[in-house]
Parts: sequence; C-alpha cells; structure tokens
Amino acid sequence: MEIAGYPLRRLRAQIVEGIDPTLFTLALVLSLLGLAVLYSASYENATRVANQTANLAAALLAMWAVAKVPPQTLARLAVPAYAAGVVLLLAVAGFGEVVNGARRWLHLGFMRFQPSEILKIAMPMMLAWYFHRREDAIRLRDFALAGLLLAVPVALIARQPDLGTALLVAAAGFYVIFFAGIGWKVLAGLGVLVLASLPPLWGLLHDYQRRRILTLLDPSQDPLGAGYHTIQSTIAVGSGGLAGKGWLNGSQTHLEFIPERHTDFIFAVFSEEFGLLGNLGLLALYALLIARGLTIAAGAATLFGRLLAGAITLIFFTYALVNMGMVAGVLPVVGVPLPFISYGGTALLTLYVGIGMLMSIHRHRRLIQT
Repeated sequence: MEIAGYPLRRLRAQIVEGIDPTLFTLALVLSLLGLAVLYSASYENATRVANQTANLAAALLAMWAVAKVPPQTLARLAVPAYAAGVVLLLAVAGFGEVVNGARRWLHLGFMRFQPSEILKIAMPMMLAWYFHRREDAIRLRDFALAGLLLAVPVALIARQPDLGTALLVAAAGFYVIFFAGIGWKVLAGLGVLVLASLPPLWGLLHDYQRRRILTLLDPSQDPLGAGYHTIQSTIAVGSGGLAGKGWLNGSQTHLEFIPERHTDFIFAVFSEEFGLLGNLGLLALYALLIARGLTIAAGAATLFGRLLAGAITLIFFTYALVNMGMVAGVLPVVGVPLPFISYGGTALLTLYVGIGMLMSIHRHRRLIQT
C-alpha cells in the first residue's frame, strides 16, 4: 500500500524509528491513567479531560521530534537553551504576570507560559555539556563553576517565589554534578555548608513557606489554614484502604475536601479510589520507567549523554518522591506535580521532552563508540 506514492511500510518505519517502545509504553500508560484519575478529580468534567488530552497530544509530538535530534545537536543547543531560560527568568522578575501572589508567568498575548519549566531541561543540558567539554581533566574549580551556573536560575526561581520548581531545577543540576564525579569529601563539606546556612535561609523564606514547614510537624496546629492540605490529603490516602473505594467513588474527592485535587494533590484522589494495591502498581510503573532511563544512561556513547540521561531519569524520581511525600504528609507542601498524572500542559511537555532526549541518547548509543 502507498500514500501519495510513498510505501506505507517505509513511512511507518520512519515514524517509529528511534522511539523506544519501553519508555513510550510506560509514559503513555501513566498519562492515560492520569486522564482517568483527572476525570474523577474534576467531577467528570469532560472539557478538562479533553484539554489534558490535547496537552498530551502536543507533548507526544514534542517527544517524537526530540527523539529524532542527535545528542550532538542537543549538546550544541545546551548553552543557548540555558541562556534563554535565564533571560526569560529575568523578564519574569521584571514584568511577569502575578498569579496567586507569585510572579511566575510571562503573558505573550496569545498564550501564557512558565519560563522556569525550561530550566528543568536546560539546566542538566548545560551542566552535561560543560563537564563533557572538560572530560579529560575535571577539577574542583569546574565543580565550583558548575555550582555557580546552577545557583543563578535556582535563586531567580526561588525569588518568584516557586520553591517546588526551584527544588526540581536544583536537583537536576545536582544529579549532573554528582554523576560527573564530585568527591565525597566535597559533598560532605557542602552538606555542612547547607546545614550552617539553614538559619539565615529560614529568615529569607516567605511567611507561608515557613508555615508549611512548621505545620508538617503538627498539621493540627492550623487545621483550617496551613495544615488543611496535609490533613485532608492524608485522610484520603488512608481511607483508600487496601483496594480503594473504586473509580469515581472517592468521598474525600467528591465532597470537595481535597484541595488542588487535579494538580498537586491528584495522588490523594488516586490513593482514595485505588488504595494500597493501586499505589503499589503506580510505584511499579515509576520504578520501571526509572530503571529503563538509568539503563539508557549506562549505555550512552558520550559523557554528555550519560550525564543528561542520568539527570533526566532521576528528575522523574524526584517529581514522584516529592509529590507523594507531600501528599502523604512526610514532606512540606510545595508545588510539585505527580509526573505524567497531574493536570497541566507545561509540566507534561517538559516530561515528554525529557523522554524524547532519553530516546535520542539510546538511539545513538553506538554511533560514536569505538
């Protein structure tokens, strides 16, 4: 069979070329599961599910396009992407749109987007490129400069304020620095420095951020204020029991006790409706995704590919860990979505771009190996 004179078999082969079936299947299953949970979390709002489906279609297209880009080209794009991200963060600080008391968005007239999302990918790209260029002799000063490159966007994002995204960008950069071979003595020294800086950093936090940390220890101190999210989400998680209450049957969800149930707290909806068994299944999907990503990182052809693939994979881990810990009441409440599950176009696009990069690195793993 032919389409416009072009063999259908060859067309199909070109479309699927470079698409890792394991990564694709795991990410798509998580996303489809997210659509089902979103339908319940939004009170069977078909319009919201349709919007997220459109976001998913755009994200899959971006994944497919990025998967076709060779890692060498990704390396050449690292510096421009990082520079553009920092410039956009400065633009946000100057004239960004304020939403719910935070200046995080740029409005372009026809669309609104969050530039900090760019740094979740641009930051590990930049540091992976930087260490790749110094692969023959990475010195302590290189780690120091890498730390400075990381600190600039993290500080700009934290100032918005957006503690959750700042945490993810910092984690992405740290993973690259760690995989690049920083010594344990240096890490221990940095750990001491971080502990010593906690008192002054506490004074720099906004009042609501300090309340979130304090209510983590005892949410009942402010059950209708800062502790409300944690109390209601933990009730939902616990009420799911072993097998859950069933899809569309979550009482905490449908009686509107769970706040931000379609975004940051969608895991509470999932836990209530699918229970412990559902949570174990979800954890298994994430574990398989992370294992596949780390396998790709281990087999990458260059240091750039290994560092970038490792950092992107562990970002998926960090997303899931922070969100689930937040919902379960063991971590402070920060704005971190559940990867591939939570509603939102920008975060979903970023995640699938990361998947596309992993596919690209895997596809070209033998091209320049000797």
